[in-house]
Amino acid sequence: MKKVVLSLGIVLGSLYGPAFAQQTTDWKYVQSKIVTPWAEKVVAQNPHPEYPRPQMVRQNWQNINGLWNYAIVPQSAGDTKPAIFDGKILVPFAVESALSGVGKTVGKDSVLWYQRLIDFSPKLKDQRVLIHFGAVDWQAEVFVNGKPAGSHQGGYDPFSFDITDLLVKKKQQEIVVKVWDPSSDGPQPRGKQIKNPHGIWYTPVTGIWQTVWLETVATSHISRVTPVPDIDKQTLTVNTEVANAGASDKVKITAWDGVNKVAEQEVAANQPAVLTISDAKLWSPDSPNLYNLTVSLTRNGKAVDEVKSYAAMRKIGVQVDENGIQRMTLNNKFLFQYGPLDQGWWPDGLYTAPTDEALKFDILKTKEMGFNMIRKHVKVEPARWYRYCDELGMLVWQDMPSGDMGNHWEMRPGITGNETDKQRTPESENIFKTEWKAIMDANRFFPSIVVWVPFNEAWGQFKTAEITNWTMQYDPSRLVNSASGGNFEPVGHIIDLHNYPAPVMPRPDLFGQKQIIVLGEFGGLGLPVDQHVWQQKDNWGYQSFKNQEELYNRYESFINRFEPLIKKGLSAAVYTQTTDVEVEINGLMTYDRKVIKFPEAKLKQIHSKLYDPSFVKLKP
Repeated sequence: MKKVVLSLGIVLGSLYGPAFAQQTTDWKYVQSKIVTPWAEKVVAQNPHPEYPRPQMVRQNWQNINGLWNYAIVPQSAGDTKPAIFDGKILVPFAVESALSGVGKTVGKDSVLWYQRLIDFSPKLKDQRVLIHFGAVDWQAEVFVNGKPAGSHQGGYDPFSFDITDLLVKKKQQEIVVKVWDPSSDGPQPRGKQIKNPHGIWYTPVTGIWQTVWLETVATSHISRVTPVPDIDKQTLTVNTEVANAGASDKVKITAWDGVNKVAEQEVAANQPAVLTISDAKLWSPDSPNLYNLTVSLTRNGKAVDEVKSYAAMRKIGVQVDENGIQRMTLNNKFLFQYGPLDQGWWPDGLYTAPTDEALKFDILKTKEMGFNMIRKHVKVEPARWYRYCDELGMLVWQDMPSGDMGNHWEMRPGITGNETDKQRTPESENIFKTEWKAIMDANRFFPSIVVWVPFNEAWGQFKTAEITNWTMQYDPSRLVNSASGGNFEPVGHIIDLHNYPAPVMPRPDLFGQKQIIVLGEFGGLGLPVDQHVWQQKDNWGYQSFKNQEELYNRYESFINRFEPLIKKGLSAAVYTQTTDVEVEINGLMTYDRKVIKFPEAKLKQIHSKLYDPSFVKLKP
């Protein structure tokens, strides 16, 4: 069917004037490590120019990525904007990355400043101007024309500020951002970042690492769209939030299958609309059908605001098989979910893919290899990444980025984590809860996400039952994998074992057969490829090989072990991992994405037998 087109929109003003064009000669990426094929395609005048929010597309927007001034100053002297800056940084690449053009670390004792003049002449009537940040790691303060616009904590969720009243009449506006990030010295979510990278722990990421953009909206405008499908009732509930709604404002939602209107309903602003989708085309990895949505805000019959969006009719659920074992189902049918652990790191951009083409590449290759799922591991991606999963048909398990680590890990199934939960400070707990909710709010739109994973391998795991139960209640439309790899407790929908290198499974009788059984990590088969490694020595995998043939043969032997495990109760498995990452060389591809270590066609062929529906019979 016809897919949603992501409009680039209409640029509000001259984005890059002559002065800015001259500045591009100040930038080149840091050439100290390997880079991806897309590094040479990065254009300093216009990096990541694509519309960044596919959930809610408007026309009036302005991308302000590009070269900004930057300075790294001691935290003790960091309260005032620097009089002199150190040089240029390419936004949206983190300061430690090669593509930023800087390649410097910051740390807890320093502050990172950004400054940029943009061409924007406000001619506004009953309109507001918002500045959006896709993600800034970790604490950001934003100033516009010398006045504070707002502050935000959280390295993985988008945020925005209304800056209308801070704009000046002259053509140029000054944007300044102050960032502090304690990295592994703080309790905040940080995933695999660490100040001394080694093993499975990687280079820190500080500052802006997703697109920065301006948007002009009506004073009353649509601020959120969240579709929730129910394939059993043949309905699509669309929840919308309207900022500054008037008493008589209404929202009209229209659903389209290509050019054919399939449903429409008008409701009062901030009320859910329930659309009937008869004979729905269900979304699945084999058939990722999407319905286009038009969401309009009206007042007294006149359009005030409108956004383009989309939705999918799909159901992730739990059913019991004929042996009484809990099974993960998609659209009321058992589907074995199999995919790689995806770290989402890049040798040249760290957290940020060099280009949008690169962002999509890993998903395409994963699909071509015959996987139907990706576990996004202790990182959150830009919205466009999830949009590509939606349109390509890739199931996603979304991890919460870990932080405040150091508690005991008990990985043996059947031994619960009652005595191993970490005792976090109230500040640390609040940081986690605030950001986990923000991450869910930002990404619960995407139908490809079918599992939330609050904790991984006891990394900062605390109050497991409380966090798991809250997650289940907050989003009952998805499954919750409370503790991937342990510490285990009889909460959540899933019990998840990690085992390296060979595939195994938890006992089906754990916790009274009340949880789905999955293998959350296995594999880690390593192969270093000369000239495509982060460093020339001391690279490692969980088990290393000398050539591709040996690697493939070992991998195929693992795949051949799955059929009896699936029949005994296994519902899903996750192979480590999509790409090499820094000194880890256990990827399906090299870190620079220039070498695919496995024959894709052969992988797809051997993976296809994992999805045989005859392996499992569900109880009627």
